[in-house]
Amino acid sequence: MTAATDAEAVFVAGAFRPAEGAIHAADRGLLLADGVFDTALVLGGVVFRGEDHLSRLTAACADLAIPVGRAELAPAMAALAGRCGDGSIRLTVTRGPGPRGLALPESPRPTILGSVAPLAPQMMFRPVSLATTAIRRNETSPTARCKSLAYLDAVLALREAKARGSDDALFLNTSGRLASTALANLFVADGDRLLTPRLSEGVLPGIMRKWLIDNAAGCKISVEETEIAPDLPPGCALFATNSLRLLAPVTRLDGAPLPGSAAAARLARALCEAIAAECGRDPRDFGASLSGLTPIG
Repeated sequence: MTAATDAEAVFVAGAFRPAEGAIHAADRGLLLADGVFDTALVLGGVVFRGEDHLSRLTAACADLAIPVGRAELAPAMAALAGRCGDGSIRLTVTRGPGPRGLALPESPRPTILGSVAPLAPQMMFRPVSLATTAIRRNETSPTARCKSLAYLDAVLALREAKARGSDDALFLNTSGRLASTALANLFVADGDRLLTPRLSEGVLPGIMRKWLIDNAAGCKISVEETEIAPDLPPGCALFATNSLRLLAPVTRLDGAPLPGSAAAARLARALCEAIAAECGRDPRDFGASLSGLTPIG
């Protein structure tokens, strides 16, 4: 099967199986959101920044005391990437089935569930508009810094944003500072200087966020992890990053237009080149467009 026809096949218990009936009815991931997940871009059967994805997911399992490590996750990711070809993969890890109640099972039997999806190049680098949600990102919660299955706040915030005519929701944390969107990390661009909320602000350690921080200097751009007030200084740009959207310029915030960023455009080109070097294919080969990243200077 190809990625386009694999939507009903999932990787569970070490093999690809029909999705129907794949999850135990008492699985704590289903009943209590007791689990974590990871989503990654795959081109040519290669996961972009695969080691970073594995490290983050392994760390999340360790932080939540789910007994799954790299030895179990690496072959699952490899199997999914091979099946996917060009597209995206998702690995979900739950604590597995357990008795009723909140107490952790004495002998957990974790579930590792994997699925693939077709490539969506039209979403890469696509400009987005944001609406600030009244729901706050809880920086005191351990789940704010991992891809927990408890995503209902993001689901509801995104519904609110779309009802207001925007593409995504902007989260502030409980201190009223900039945190993230429902789907992505955030960067403020002031010329060739970037600001991004530090992880302690309730921010996910995004894979694209890490790539950008690690590689910005090569584009003659500086990055500072800091606390950011919600009122952006005049002339500053805003963009969002995640593993499938890659780098998305924010064109409007709460209805007000925002300028483009030359720094973001340079980073987007460098990111395409990095993906081509690692995966053998450039996103632009599939139709991804950088035209929304203006100015291009």
